[in-house]
Parts: sequence; C-alpha cells; structure tokens
Amino acid sequence: MENQYTPPKIWTHDAESGGKWASINRPVSGATHEKELPIGKHALQLYSMGTPNGQKITIMLEELLALGKDAEYDAHMIKIGEGDQFTSGFVDINPNSKIPALVDHSSDDAEPIFESASILVYLAEKFEALLPTEGNKRTKVFNWLFWLHGSAPYLGGGFGHFYAYAPEKFEYPINRFTMEIKRQLDVLDKQLATNEFIAGDDYSIADIAIWPWYGNLVLGNLYDAKEFLQVEEYTHIQRWATAMLTRPAVQRGCIINRNWGEEWEQLENRHNADDIDRVLALKPK
Repeated sequence: MENQYTPPKIWTHDAESGGKWASINRPVSGATHEKELPIGKHALQLYSMGTPNGQKITIMLEELLALGKDAEYDAHMIKIGEGDQFTSGFVDINPNSKIPALVDHSSDDAEPIFESASILVYLAEKFEALLPTEGNKRTKVFNWLFWLHGSAPYLGGGFGHFYAYAPEKFEYPINRFTMEIKRQLDVLDKQLATNEFIAGDDYSIADIAIWPWYGNLVLGNLYDAKEFLQVEEYTHIQRWATAMLTRPAVQRGCIINRNWGEEWEQLENRHNADDIDRVLALKPK
C-alpha cells in the first residue's frame, strides 16, 4: 500500500487535519471562555442544535405537547461550529461539551440532564408518556434505545465523517463503516418487517431516538448518501421513516435550533408554539 501512515511514538493534536468539524474537537475538556447561558420563561430549558441528536429532544417535547402534557419549553441554539458548547455556562450543565443538554427549573434543586437518551427517559418518566412503566414492553424500548446509542456513533462519527466530512477520501475506512451501516440498516429493516414501530405496536422514545439518524438517512436527508447506500432496499425502514415524517410533532421538532436549509426549516430559538407556526407557514403549499 502506497503512502501508508506510520503512527508516531507519541501522538500530538493536529487541528489542521481534522476536516470540516476540526474546530469542535480537542483532546481536553472544560470551558474555553466565560459566557452565561440564556434562560427563558418556561421550566424546561433546552440548549441544543438541530442535528440528529438535537432533533431527538425537540421531537420528544413536541410530542409531549401534542399529548396535552405541560411540557412547554425554551430551546436555545448552541452553535457548535462557533464553540458555544465550550462556554462556561454550557460546560456547567454538560462537562462533556456535547448537545443536547436540558435543565428543569420546576424544582429548587434543578439538576442538569445531558446525553440524549438520559433526557428522553427523564422526560418520559416526568410526563408519564411514550415509555411503558414496567414489564417486557419497557425492556424492548430500552433495548432499542440503547441499540441506537451504541450504533449511531458508527453512522455519525464513522461513516458520516469519512464519507462526507473528512478532508480526504480513503477507501478502507469508508468501506469499513459502510459495511457496518448497511448491517445496522438490515437489523432495523428486519425488526420493522414485523412491527409497526421500533419496539412493537406502540410509538415510543425508541422511535424518537432512532428516526433522526436512520430515518433521515433512508429519506436522503443525511450525508447525501441515499444512492451510495442503496437505501431503497430497506422497504420496511422506508415505510416507518415516511410515516414518522407525517407526524406534526416530528415536523415541528425537526426545524428547531437550525440555521441551515430552506427558510421554512430554520428556527434558531423556540420560546412558544407560535415561533414554530410562523416558520412552517413559509413552506410552499
């Protein structure tokens, strides 16, 4: 193999070789600058960005509101490309400097919640919705929720990085991660062949967690890889992903904390339902 890389005896950080998102990655944790986070009028304060991980929480909150739950919230944009996740305010609520993060001010001892799976479970238990309270159905939801959190890094940090974002294209990592993503899609497709939703007959936080990654992927909204991955082969995922997108709460949650795409897909900060309505009204009929 020509131009084979030989690792040095001691690794050093080369920020220039990291590609499009090099500025958001570094080998140490902690704040880089002082800045407080904004706080809105609602008890639930979300600090996020409309990536797949961020969409999980905004979709969840909109689903809770659609169910009539008292889940009003403010969603504040964290611009990860500009280093907002490294401010002192954000690091205080998530020392890992990753979106999303949530603070519930409904009690005096508000504890920040970070990691999207933790936030989903917290909200489901707080509002008693979208997660069975006990038994096998609850176990199945957790099976698939944690499957997603073990699998998505291969899709985002693996396939997505080397296929879409790396400064150079290399055959080996692209082939390696493509094989794994197609295996994961096959796992999901077989599960959805005999189930309406991911964990069975009932819509749950498993669907909300998985759709922003794998639903967006098969619908062609992620990494421009629809043809490369031949996603039309996964007919059961296609059926589920399309049905999910017809849900008003999914449509609403997808546009929050975004500043890219069509004008009707962009809402940097959300403080009430009217904010979303105003942006969605821009969509051509």
